[in-house]
This record gives sequence, C-alpha cells and structure tokens, in this order.
Amino acid sequence: MFGRPLPGVVGETRRVVHVFEVPTGDTVPERLTAFCGTSFGHGELEHLDRIQGMPCVSCLRRTPTPDPELPTGRQEPDERP
Repeated sequence: MFGRPLPGVVGETRRVVHVFEVPTGDTVPERLTAFCGTSFGHGELEHLDRIQGMPCVSCLRRTPTPDPELPTGRQEPDERP
C-alpha cells in the first residue's frame, strides 16, 4: 500500500510516497513501517491508492517484485493439493 506524510509531519521536500506491506489481522498497528525503514503513527499518513508524486527511492528499491509464476493478485504459492 502507498502512503505519504501529511503536511506538517515532515518538511514539504520530504513528503515522498512510501511503500508499506499491508498489515495482516484485525487490529490496526500503532505504527506502520515503510520498506525503507521510516515509521509513522496514527494520523501522520495520507493513504494513496497509487503512487502520486515523488516516490521514496529507498522504498522502491526494497519493494518485493511479484512472482511471475503466480496468478495475478496472489503472491504466495497455493499449498493445497
């Protein structure tokens, strides 16, 4: 998922779009940590449905690439027989 710090959380030049792993489970984590290692708390991020604006280059470099052998939308092999 993609998120950008809200205005005032960081300086305007640091409001880049970070990439996050989608949290699992039913509870919302206290903090979200981007692939680059930057961590954000509640109310510090603007949720984006796609990259809009300058991306965090470190996040992009660390984002896992999809496995071309798996069907679209699935990133783990099916372990059923």
